[in-house]
Amino acid sequence: MATHIVIDGYNLIRQSSSLAGIDALNMQKGREALIDRLASYKRVKGYKITVVFDAWKSDNLSEGRDKIKGIDIIYSKAGETADEVIKRISSNLKEGGIVITADNDITGFAKRQGSAVIEPRVFEERMLMAAFSELKGGEEDYDYSKRGKKGPSKRAPKAERKSREKLKKL
Repeated sequence: MATHIVIDGYNLIRQSSSLAGIDALNMQKGREALIDRLASYKRVKGYKITVVFDAWKSDNLSEGRDKIKGIDIIYSKAGETADEVIKRISSNLKEGGIVITADNDITGFAKRQGSAVIEPRVFEERMLMAAFSELKGGEEDYDYSKRGKKGPSKRAPKAERKSREKLKKL
């Protein structure tokens, strides 16, 4: 199954030191800056990316969808939070999904569904590394594998090993 990254949009923006400042001045500019970074990341990695934003306080009776620079964007409908949308998407993705959030409720749900979860600040670092590699015109130099003593006593549980394999791809 192809890798699909689902992002809790405002959670990532507000966890980011640089995006949070833009968002504080103008929410629309904060969303645009995030989408620009994700588009750059997508050019390097090629993964399907969906960003979900809260719009539950709006008057939208249906879910808003858009596609900008190859990034799928979903705005939750009135009365529905972005968390609920992310959970719904995560339950459909199963093992092919990677969810970017710091929300404990979404994290627990996504892991139970078989998706890997990564913290927004870690993902932001990965986006920056991908942007630098795009500027260099080559592959990333960073080695994600951990070297150490091998053997059954050091082996992580199967679910954790699967999650690590997915995260190495980022």
